Amino acid sequence: METITIPMVDDFHLHLRQGDMAKQVAPMVAEGGVDRCVVMPNTTPMITTTEQAMAYRSELQSVAPETELLMTLYLHSDLTVDEIEKAAKNAVFGVKCYPRGVTTNSASGVEDLSAYAHIFEAMQKIGLPLLIHGEVPSNSSLDICIMNAEEKFLPELERLHSKFPGLRIVLEHATTRAAIECVKGLGENVAATITLHHLELTIDDWVVNPHNYCKPVAKYPHDRDAIRAIVSSGHPRFFFGSDSAPHPQDTKEKIPSRAGVFTTPILLPALADCFDRLGCLDKLKDFTSTFGAQFHRLPPTDKTLTLAREEWIVPKIYGQVVPLFAGKKLNWKIVEKS
Repeated sequence: METITIPMVDDFHLHLRQGDMAKQVAPMVAEGGVDRCVVMPNTTPMITTTEQAMAYRSELQSVAPETELLMTLYLHSDLTVDEIEKAAKNAVFGVKCYPRGVTTNSASGVEDLSAYAHIFEAMQKIGLPLLIHGEVPSNSSLDICIMNAEEKFLPELERLHSKFPGLRIVLEHATTRAAIECVKGLGENVAATITLHHLELTIDDWVVNPHNYCKPVAKYPHDRDAIRAIVSSGHPRFFFGSDSAPHPQDTKEKIPSRAGVFTTPILLPALADCFDRLGCLDKLKDFTSTFGAQFHRLPPTDKTLTLAREEWIVPKIYGQVVPLFAGKKLNWKIVEKS
């Protein structure tokens, strides 16, 4: 039987929700092959203080004790320089920026990045990274919609990096060829996360299936090709962040559908399947377990796992949540962890 052994995965963008949903999905993180993950702060209420972040981590750790949880704060007008300094001293990983209204629980998001210059200056000085959901809100009078909202944001990313060149910035869940080229052209302090679902999906996949609908949406085939090309090349500033975002089946299948694709329990087998089809299985380890840690100055994990080429069928539902590839065959399976 063909096998590969690699370090367990770093997931640099993950939604674990709250309450019963968190109790259901947080234990699945390790099941999917992830050892360490960056937890998003767009909860209800949003997480804007160190105390809230630590309380949320304790809640999640109680049901997922084997997973290392890296907590984040929500960029908001309540956030102060003092809080940034406090967060850094208490091992908060970074700050997440949501433009107002573009995705789940983003009603309190940012409208004007220039208003946060003092926060970015403090983050640059201390070394906290800024994690950005890189879209602008839809605006029909400006010809902006969900298909070009990411591309319209890119000049803002360029301005932000120019003003704060020492600030580590991650463009989360890149979905377009334009975003790939933009990040490639910026400095060593700018990176992007790539999701499993954006490696696999295009617009045709989500217009007919609400379980494939996410924000930012999957775009055109040429955009997916650009994402596949950059991970196949082994570029060190493009690394894995799942953006796995669970919603109950009934909220996904009603109109309007909730944005989010659920991949947590199938992550590494599905990524191995994808990289195998792309002919770059040798690049999987760096994408999932090396490049992100290097960019974020984290020590490598000392845990490993083994994948075997073995067919299995993805369950049609996990609890209340329908996963990506529900009922479909994958060709790689986790067979051992150590």
